[in-house]
Amino acid sequence: MSSEGDKVVDPRWAEQVTPQLTDAVLGKATEGRITCAVLRKLAEDNGVPYKVAGAAADLASVKVHNCDLGCF
Repeated sequence: MSSEGDKVVDPRWAEQVTPQLTDAVLGKATEGRITCAVLRKLAEDNGVPYKVAGAAADLASVKVHNCDLGCF
């Protein structure tokens, strides 16, 4: 049984996460959170799918908020 805070990251996306992307997510996060718009921009700037950016946030334990599109 998993706790509420446990999140499974799809290995297809996790294997594409680079240390640079993780650092960028952590650099833009505030109090462990990042907005959907900022995370989408990071994905676009780094040339990765939104799912990869979402995996980077998950691996860095950063929560995505204000997400209107349901990308993450």
